[in-house]
Amino acid sequence: MKDHNYPKLHNATWPGIVGKGPDSEPVIPFDKMLEMTAAAEVGGVKFDGVDLGLLDPHINVDSSDDEIKKLADKIAGYNLKVGSLVAPIWGGPVLGSNEDRKTFVELVRKACRYGKVLRDHGVRSYGIIRIDTASSPEAWTKDPAGSNKLIAQTFREACDVAADFDEKLAAEGEICWGGMHSWKTMVDTLESVDRPNIGFQADMSHTLLYLLGYNRPEDRILPKDFDWSDKAALEDGLKTVTKALRPWTIDFHVAQNDGTVHGTGSHDKTGRHCLATDPNGKLDIAKHAGYWLRDENGNLTKAFKHICWDGCMFDNDVMMKQQTWNDILATMIKVREAHGWKEA
Repeated sequence: MKDHNYPKLHNATWPGIVGKGPDSEPVIPFDKMLEMTAAAEVGGVKFDGVDLGLLDPHINVDSSDDEIKKLADKIAGYNLKVGSLVAPIWGGPVLGSNEDRKTFVELVRKACRYGKVLRDHGVRSYGIIRIDTASSPEAWTKDPAGSNKLIAQTFREACDVAADFDEKLAAEGEICWGGMHSWKTMVDTLESVDRPNIGFQADMSHTLLYLLGYNRPEDRILPKDFDWSDKAALEDGLKTVTKALRPWTIDFHVAQNDGTVHGTGSHDKTGRHCLATDPNGKLDIAKHAGYWLRDENGNLTKAFKHICWDGCMFDNDVMMKQQTWNDILATMIKVREAHGWKEA
């Protein structure tokens, strides 16, 4: 339906940073990401907002209240809202030292405080704080039981901090993070935390890789050398993963993947984000988004108020073309037309 106004359509700012830097391509400035997002338009429809990575050099998580309000006013000046925030927790790997875990929890606190200022200032009324374990699958594999215990304990502490700010934490299922590197370990991690304000951030690119078992072959769903023309098997696999993780899903990234892993700069290999129009993409984006946005009976879950496009590690020459963002917006609109709803 073309009159759907939910979920709201957001673009992410962190693809201007992730995979960029001295060992790759230059960072795309925050203001440029805002400009391209605000300029995108398809049939009179525009992006409703942005999700923010609280990452240098775009954003300093230690900004003062006044600095945060100034940033909020800049975003609002583009007629955009703010949704979910990425906590910069990579300085505190969960499977590191006790001090690392304290740093992790403190960085979550800083992100929650940043989010509260945005809420109080009126530019943010929905969204979560995104986290991961900041640790590798290899570190997890050395002692799975001990790793699970440390992750659960640290995430519980982070959830308790987030609760003080009335925030929810969403762990992103990226295969490059220990404890999140397969769909089964992801479920185990979420169940072991046992807090009401923990959930899952589903990214269509990353969760496709769950079917292939890249970093945990024993949990693969599709066979080795899978024939991607077998749409029935692909959809059965997607149904298996979404059935397990949909009940936890409180944040959602629309994305495309060609069935391969990719990494640039300092970012480890994870699901390759492809352009919405990529002919090698394995997902029928609008259709397969429905496996996350609807329950097994086809009813909308309405578990979150917005959806976000995540396109990390695209080349800068692609990201600097306005047509790229128009094509992405067009895909987001198709998802909302298929699985959205109307609110006054």
